[in-house]
Amino acid sequence: MHTKLFIANLPWSLTEAELRHLFEESGEVLSVRIPTRREDGKSRGFGFIEMGSPEQAQQAIQAFNGRELNGRALVVTPQTREDTPRAQSSSRY
Repeated sequence: MHTKLFIANLPWSLTEAELRHLFEESGEVLSVRIPTRREDGKSRGFGFIEMGSPEQAQQAIQAFNGRELNGRALVVTPQTREDTPRAQSSSRY
């Protein structure tokens, strides 16, 4: 089990600080990133979190996958290569 998580279906207005605070319920959060659109700087609706240990990452998946936040059900999974923005942009060509 990895420590990096992919979070989909984020509320558009959620900030990285708010996401960090939420996931700290499951343990130490090492990093948080919510990618934004180039044209207007708004959230793309997904993010990445690195937890302090594999156990904390698993706990975060159990605690937050399917949990409703501002009317949206979060999808929390271990991060895969396909989840990274670089892999997404290169797969278009």
